[in-house]
Amino acid sequence: MTTTTKPQLNPFLKLVLDLGPLLLFFFANSHYGIFVATATFMVAILAAMAVSYVMTRHFPIMTIVTAIVVVVFGGLTLILHDATFIKVKPTIIYALFGAILIGGLGFNKPLLGIVFDSLFHLTEEGWRKLTLRWALFFFLLAGLNEIVWRNTSTDTWVDFKVFAVMPLTLLFGALQMPLLKKYSVEPAE
Repeated sequence: MTTTTKPQLNPFLKLVLDLGPLLLFFFANSHYGIFVATATFMVAILAAMAVSYVMTRHFPIMTIVTAIVVVVFGGLTLILHDATFIKVKPTIIYALFGAILIGGLGFNKPLLGIVFDSLFHLTEEGWRKLTLRWALFFFLLAGLNEIVWRNTSTDTWVDFKVFAVMPLTLLFGALQMPLLKKYSVEPAE
């Protein structure tokens, strides 16, 4: 029996598709303000999804959830002309991801294994520990977003989104390497 693997994006292209909309959001905010930035972000997220789909013929679940929340809260930001909605969006996404991961653990289903199935091959214990760590990290990001948007200017919040959250996420991911090595297993043939 032959198994087919899902087409994977080139890692550089994946990075561009993940970071591109955020960088466009930052650029548009610094030149045109939060409302143009929000519209730019919405279009960029949908364009990145389309490119990803054309290249791989599937949508990752996290991408779908993120896009839905971006379009809904971005739309509310533009329709109501209130930046609060776009500022709350990351809190909702991070809390939702954290809750989904914790919920999966509650049902003995480390859902992070589904997200990263082709990247890492870990033991069940490894997937559980990694899932718990990412869930807690998402809750931490949700809390940080709430603190920053409620206590700083919109421009400072945008800077935080671009220049703090992404590096923190990359650093947190890098800090998981010892766990990945400890619980790594050879992929099944």
